[in-house]
Amino acid sequence: MKRTDYISWDEYFMGVALLAAKRSKDPNTQVGACIVNDDNIILSTGYNGFPIGCSDDDFPWDREGEATKYPYVVHAELNAILNSNGKSLKDAKIYVDLFPCNECAKAIIQSGIKEVVYLYDKYADSAATIASKKMLDAAGIKYTRLETGIESVDLIFKK
Repeated sequence: MKRTDYISWDEYFMGVALLAAKRSKDPNTQVGACIVNDDNIILSTGYNGFPIGCSDDDFPWDREGEATKYPYVVHAELNAILNSNGKSLKDAKIYVDLFPCNECAKAIIQSGIKEVVYLYDKYADSAATIASKKMLDAAGIKYTRLETGIESVDLIFKK
């Protein structure tokens, strides 16, 4: 008899996005993204961090003050799109733990991604998120909050 306690595709891909987020060195917010095609094949992943070649020791991680991270950090969604190395993302689905900002929404739309699955919408009332939803709606891109009955998935490296 086969197992019945396996995770769904949505839980699996969101788990990959959450695992990618663990690579972020941002001390405040770690976000991950995973892009998949209709055949449930992962096309790309990404997480928020500085561009390749820009040392995370030389750029600020501060959220406030004169020098902040905001002009430098590449968001997880954009990193996943750029990391796809020219693969077609047409009709793909992106899993991301934090609802995409307006800049990422532009990249999602332009890349041909047709669906966004997210875990939480922490900045729902911000101008960036409101603009994001307006653009995604106009472009006909579906966005869905992942509802799941599981709280966590354990990764065991040693037995």
